[in-house]
Amino acid sequence: MTFVTKENITELVLEVFERTPEPRLREVMQSLVKHLHAFIREVEPSDTEFEQGCEFLVSLGKNTSEKKNEVILASDILGASTLITLINNVKRAEQAGQFQTESALLGPFWRANAPFCEAGDTIARGNTQGMPLEVRGVVYDKHGKPLANATVDVWHASPIGLYENQDDAQENMNLRGRFKTDAHGAYFFKTVRPAGYPVPTNGPCGDLLRAQLRHPNRPAHLHFMVSMPGHKVLITQVFADGDDNLTSDPVFGVTALLVGHFQEHVTDGKTHATLTHDFHLTEGDMTFPHPPIP
Repeated sequence: MTFVTKENITELVLEVFERTPEPRLREVMQSLVKHLHAFIREVEPSDTEFEQGCEFLVSLGKNTSEKKNEVILASDILGASTLITLINNVKRAEQAGQFQTESALLGPFWRANAPFCEAGDTIARGNTQGMPLEVRGVVYDKHGKPLANATVDVWHASPIGLYENQDDAQENMNLRGRFKTDAHGAYFFKTVRPAGYPVPTNGPCGDLLRAQLRHPNRPAHLHFMVSMPGHKVLITQVFADGDDNLTSDPVFGVTALLVGHFQEHVTDGKTHATLTHDFHLTEGDMTFPHPPIP
C-alpha cells in the first residue's frame, strides 16, 4: 500500500490518469498534471493564494454573459490564445505551399449568422458615423488560384470602440456582415473605420490587468473569418498600421503579417480610407468555431 506524500503525489496522479482510454485525452491530462504540479512546487502558493486563484477561476464563469466571454478574454490576456494560433500557423504553413495567410485569435465578440450582404454593401447600419472605409481583396487557394463563392465574414468595433452587442445605441448586427466572392474570387464592402478599444475590464481579467500595471487598449482592427467548402476556415485580423498600440496589444495578437495598410484619401474636402487585403486558404475540413457569444 502506497500512501500519498509530497514527493510521490505527481507520479500517483499520472498513474491513475494512465487508465484513460482515449489516447489524446490521456496525453493532454498527463502533461497538464506534470506542468501544474511543477508550477505549484516552484511557486509554493499559500492557502490564501490558492483560494484567490480558485476565486479568479470562479469569477471567470460568473462574469461570462451574452455581452462578453471572460474565459476567452483570460486566455487572450495570458497570451495563450495567440500562442495556440502561432503553433497552428506553423502546421498550416506546411500545407499551404507558396502562399499562406496567418491566422489570429477569434476574440470574444464573434457572432454566428451575420446577415449576408451584396458586394459593395455597407455594414455600417443605422446612424453609425465615422470615416468611410472601403475594403476589398481576393480569396485564393494555396496555389494562388482565386476562389469563387467563398464566404468572407467580417466584424469590427465602432469608431468609439464598441461592438454592437456592447452598445445599446447600435442596431443589432451593426458592423457585421458576410459577403460572397465573385467569379474572380474578389470581395468588396463598405464600412466605417474602426477605433481601437479597451478589452472589458469590469471583471477578474480587468483586475488582473490593473494589478500588473498593464493597459487594456487593443489597436484598431477588422476581424475576418473566411470559409469555402473543402478548405479550412481561416480566422484572422487585420490591424491598422500606425496605431499606437500595435506593439503593446494586451492580448498579444499583432504579428507583422497581420498589419494592413489603411490608406487615407481626400475627395471634395472629405477624408475616406481604403484597405486592400487578400486571403489564402488551405485545403481541409470546413469546421467553424463555437460562437463565444450568441
